[in-house]
Amino acid sequence: MIREHRSREKLEGYYRKFVEEGILDPNVHPWVAESWMKSRELGIGTEKMDVSRKLPKEEFAALQAKNQDAIDYLSGISEDIREFFQEYNLSLLLIDSECRVLKSYSLPFYQMTPGEIEGVRVGVEDVGTSSISVAYAHQTPFWMFGPEMWVKECQLGDACSAPIKVNGEFHYIITLVSMEQVPMPQDAIIALLLTMKNALEAHLTESVRIKAEEAILDATPFAVYHVMPGGEVAYANKLGHTRLEGIGAKRPDDKKYTSNLNDVIMNYQHTPIYKGFNGVPSYNKEVTWITPKKTYEDITTVVPLERDADRAVESVVVVSMPIEDLRTLVAHAAGYTAKYSLNSMVGEGTTFASVRAKAARVAKNKHHVLIQGEAGTGKQRMAHGIHQASPRAAGPLITLRCGDATPEILEQELFGTVMGPDASHQGRLELASGGTLFLDEIEKMPRSIAVALAKALKEGKTHRIGETVERDIDVRIIAACDSDLKRLTERGLFAPELYDIVSKSVVRVPPLRSRREDIPKLADHIVAELAEQHQMKPKRILPETDELLKHYDWPGNIKQLQSVLEYAFFNTPKDTIAPENISLMGDVKPDNKWKEDKEVFVKAWQAAGGNVSRLANLLNVSRVTLYRYLKKYNLEKK
Repeated sequence: MIREHRSREKLEGYYRKFVEEGILDPNVHPWVAESWMKSRELGIGTEKMDVSRKLPKEEFAALQAKNQDAIDYLSGISEDIREFFQEYNLSLLLIDSECRVLKSYSLPFYQMTPGEIEGVRVGVEDVGTSSISVAYAHQTPFWMFGPEMWVKECQLGDACSAPIKVNGEFHYIITLVSMEQVPMPQDAIIALLLTMKNALEAHLTESVRIKAEEAILDATPFAVYHVMPGGEVAYANKLGHTRLEGIGAKRPDDKKYTSNLNDVIMNYQHTPIYKGFNGVPSYNKEVTWITPKKTYEDITTVVPLERDADRAVESVVVVSMPIEDLRTLVAHAAGYTAKYSLNSMVGEGTTFASVRAKAARVAKNKHHVLIQGEAGTGKQRMAHGIHQASPRAAGPLITLRCGDATPEILEQELFGTVMGPDASHQGRLELASGGTLFLDEIEKMPRSIAVALAKALKEGKTHRIGETVERDIDVRIIAACDSDLKRLTERGLFAPELYDIVSKSVVRVPPLRSRREDIPKLADHIVAELAEQHQMKPKRILPETDELLKHYDWPGNIKQLQSVLEYAFFNTPKDTIAPENISLMGDVKPDNKWKEDKEVFVKAWQAAGGNVSRLANLLNVSRVTLYRYLKKYNLEKK
């Protein structure tokens, strides 16, 4: 980098000898000699600098804007050392990775104004040999004496160039150029250039790191703030700015700073932020923020940043998430999303095709939905498909079976409950906010709970059992019922308040016996799924087996078909499923075990759909015998 002083006369002689006679003196620096030869091969003129390759004004302005960070940083440095530049008639250039001048600082360069040189390419292909071309070619700082420059009008002074690398990647070249043949402190100028190089590289590296950290913070589902003691927000990530705008805390004329939180948070002195300045941290605390516009509930963490040995708190970092966003995040993490689409529901017959088309239309509207159909017809899969096809598909899909719990537990599961003096647990209704709540077996919901749910849905607000705090909800209900819910309501067995809400759109799923034409495709689909799930070789269902399946009434519908085919799939050694491999009672064999084992009998009873005649045929016994066992096991005959 640092080269010993050379006689200008000798250097001028070497240059003339090469330019005029093509003879390269061995005393010429090898890098300079290499560049001279390339300049000669390219036919670069030696008299004047070619400034014709200059970007149009608008294009150059866009290029400067892209590199504004480096331009502004060097501008600050050059201003601080302007007197030094003037004393030695130095000019500073910032050049991009394509050897285009981005900015000319201080004095004119090559007797040109900054406007003339900016936007011009100064690579070896454009102006021949210079300290810029050598530093570019060898990716190292280089000092070049004036007579070594290729263009004669550039030979008045010396130049020194250094590449700028960020995380090992080449980005810029900075150049210091002397405009006069005056003695210069070479060591001082080189030290200055290296200092500027190191400073710019450190600044750009830090900028990359900061941008990466800001991108990470902006991508998180949390609002992040850096708050000063007076309540001033010195930093906020993207979500944080959105929240501040929502409560009127963001100054419209300032993208960085906000007004004092004391001015917009009415209960500021009772929040964890205020306590944080007393050195009290908070972790994952449920906090209510009261503002003139709205009351918010967040899960908030506050970390005090200590300043000195006296443990004085300089500022606090706040990480906060709206509870409604947290519910959605947890719902997705827990897998509360649709597992099936409407297109995944097998059936090409006109009966089911029309039902699926109606479900697709219903999915697009905002009404609550009631799905009716016999047990096992695929109502749950239909609910998943409607949710996925709806505008709420990005939200959670939460399921609650109304017949699986006592009224007390069902109420707590639905609305949430107080767990202790400082804690409460949200219910499925809150968890589904922004998405869909699937209420299976809704006909089994107690009337009092149904009335309370209807009220919550009408008002868009709910409160947990044991507390009075009201929380906003935005939920779509998809309800499923095995019976005729309208008839149950008319008989006083279901709350009319809730029926009126959920019955705005009704989808009736037909029983399997009403869509026999779909049975072969359903059967193939079920067997293919079993093979894929268990990583087993697929099995083919024979045509005569399809005929057997099509002529059975399937009282248990698709669920029963699934059970029968599952049994056949795992108990058939061959690659084909024949009629003799089919047991219409699934894993219940027509032996005498059902006479002693109630569980086996109940399975057979369910497989027959609770029909005595059908069960008698399956078990090959008389109806009188079956009546005796129905009485023995306390089962109701149909």
